[in-house]
Amino acid sequence: MEQEAAGQQEAVAGQEAVAGQEAVRGRGAAAEPGAAAGAVPVVRGSAAVAVPGAPRPMAVYVARPAGEGPWPAVVVGFEMFGVTPYIRRVADRLAGLGLVAVVPDFYHRTAPGHCGIADAGGRARGLELIGRLTREEVGADLEAVLAHLEQRADTVGRPSMAGFSLGGHLAWFAATRVPLASVAAVYPGWLDTPGTALSRPEPLLDLTPRIAGRGGCRVLYLAGADDHVATPEQTARVRERLAAAGVPHEVVVYPGTPHGFLADERDTYRPAAAGDAWHRLAAFLAPEA
Repeated sequence: MEQEAAGQQEAVAGQEAVAGQEAVRGRGAAAEPGAAAGAVPVVRGSAAVAVPGAPRPMAVYVARPAGEGPWPAVVVGFEMFGVTPYIRRVADRLAGLGLVAVVPDFYHRTAPGHCGIADAGGRARGLELIGRLTREEVGADLEAVLAHLEQRADTVGRPSMAGFSLGGHLAWFAATRVPLASVAAVYPGWLDTPGTALSRPEPLLDLTPRIAGRGGCRVLYLAGADDHVATPEQTARVRERLAAAGVPHEVVVYPGTPHGFLADERDTYRPAAAGDAWHRLAAFLAPEA
């Protein structure tokens, strides 16, 4: 079900959510991506996950709450820049909500360990790398990560996925391919653009009906109204396709907000929109936190 929200007022069912420019206070609303208010202590580590057909194990960054657990798990989809310190801090913050957060290195076949910079050169390299991703290989990566999570003693239940920019694109694909409890797609790019990343041969948005066949996977879609990648036209199509497929969902659009508004280390960062987005991510992915 879609919702509409203005500022801190509650949503009206059946309409697109338009969040106001005031940050919503409370769980998950702190501005800094690495330090949510009331977060639990976090343990950081890594894992090597074997993927059938891959030349080497896939590295996975792991952030989890301190203690024995078990906890729900969330797969984190990175931006085109790879497993950067920023995306690790995002995973740390999700772990602080009481989740086992894992960041697979989806570039492990072509550029293992890639950690790019958000500048012109970094974007050019990122576009080159996403052009080498395939549905078959990313699907195998996702299946291997879910098998790893199922084998861990500190996880429980069906995992979710949260993706940012390219990661949101990958999360959308994941929702059509593997069993997930929920998917948060934060300014996901190229869902309606054929020929980019996994929108080959057809746009990923055309696969949306498959989400409904994955056992009730919920979708949270967050984007800025001024986003040049997750464009307003894409957002309108997302809203239409999710509704037509009967997928439980919420679409939230932040007025006057660009792509990358959650990334606090860039000039695209918008504290108010980021605070509200973190509040929604916490409620969506970790409702018991």
